[in-house]
Amino acid sequence: MIIDRYIHREIIKPTVTICSVLVFVFGCYMSARYLADAVSGQLPGSIVFILILLRITVALEVLLPMTLYLSVIIALGRLYKDSEMTALSACGVSGLRVLRPVFFLSVVIAVLVAGLSLYIRPWAYHQFFLMREKARSNFDLTRVKGGNFYAVDNGNRVIFADHVDLQQNRAKRVFIQTEDEDTLQIIFARHARQLDEKISGKKILVFTDGYLYEFSHSGQQSRIVQFDQSAMPLEPVENVKLKSRVKVISTAELARSNSLEEIAELQWRLSMPVSTILLALLAVPLSRSSPRRGKYAKVVTAVLFFALYYNLGAIAKKWVEKAVVNPVPGLWWVHILLAGLLLIILWQPAMLTRWRRRLKFT
Repeated sequence: MIIDRYIHREIIKPTVTICSVLVFVFGCYMSARYLADAVSGQLPGSIVFILILLRITVALEVLLPMTLYLSVIIALGRLYKDSEMTALSACGVSGLRVLRPVFFLSVVIAVLVAGLSLYIRPWAYHQFFLMREKARSNFDLTRVKGGNFYAVDNGNRVIFADHVDLQQNRAKRVFIQTEDEDTLQIIFARHARQLDEKISGKKILVFTDGYLYEFSHSGQQSRIVQFDQSAMPLEPVENVKLKSRVKVISTAELARSNSLEEIAELQWRLSMPVSTILLALLAVPLSRSSPRRGKYAKVVTAVLFFALYYNLGAIAKKWVEKAVVNPVPGLWWVHILLAGLLLIILWQPAMLTRWRRRLKFT
C-alpha cells in the first residue's frame, strides 16, 4: 500500500504540470484561430473566450490520456534513474507489481475520460456550433471590416461596405443583398449608420441616399425605389438551424443508429477510456531505462508512439465512415493491436526469467 501511494504521488506530480502545459498550448492555438475571425469581423470578441473554453473541454478527452501516459513514463523513468526501481526489485517488488498502482490510477482517469467523451463532448460541440452560428448569423456593423463581403443569416444576406468607421458606427457605399423564397432584395446606399433603439435595445441600420431593388422569383413585376433615408431593423437570429453534425448527437442516439458515420463516432467515444488504460499500462515497460540515462530518456519515443497510435485510430475511424472497414471490428482493431503489443512486452521479461532459471538448474 505504501509503494502504491508513493508511485501514485510520483505520477500525479508531472500529470498536473503536463496537463496544464498542454491545455495552455492548445488554448493558444485556438486563440490565434478564433481571434483572427474576431479581427476580420466574423465573430464578436465577447464570445471568443467561451468558444476557446468549449474547444479545450472537448480536447481533454485526448489530452488526459496523453498526459497520464507521459507522466507514467517520466515518473518511472526518474525511479530508474535514481536506482529506486533497482532497490524495489531487490526487495521483491517486480515490474508486474508496479502495474497495479498504475492500473488503478488509470481506471480513475478513464472514468473521467468516459464522462468527457460520452456526455460532455456532444454537449460542448452543440454549444460551440450553436454559439458560432448565432454570432455569424447576427449582423453588427461594429464587426464589419471595410472592403469585405459578409454572409449572414445562413447565407441569405450578403453585406458589403467600402469603408467603415467603427468609432462612429458609420459606413460608406453599403451594399446589402437579402434573399428569401419569393424575392431578391438589394439595397445600395452612399451612407449607413447603426443605431440602438432606446426602448427595445434592438439595432437599426439607417441608410441615406440610396436605392432599393426588388426582384420576384415568381415573375411578378419588379420595382426600383430611390430614397433619401430608410431604416432596416436588425432582428437577432435566435433559432439557428445547425447543419447535420455527428459530433453533437448524444451517445444514446448514436447507440440506436445504423449510419456508418454515427457508428464510427460511437466507437471513437467508447474507445477513449479504453485507450487511457492501455496507454498507461504500456508506459510501464516503455519507461525501463538504465540509471545512467535521464528520466526523460524515453519521452521522445513515447511521443512518437502516441502520435502513431492516435493517427492510426483517426484513420480507422475514417475507414469505418467510408465503409472501407466493417463496423465489426470497426476501429477496435487498433486497440487490440495495442493490447497485443502490451502483452508481448510484458511477457518477454517473464519468459527470459524462466529461461535463466532453467539454465541455472541444468
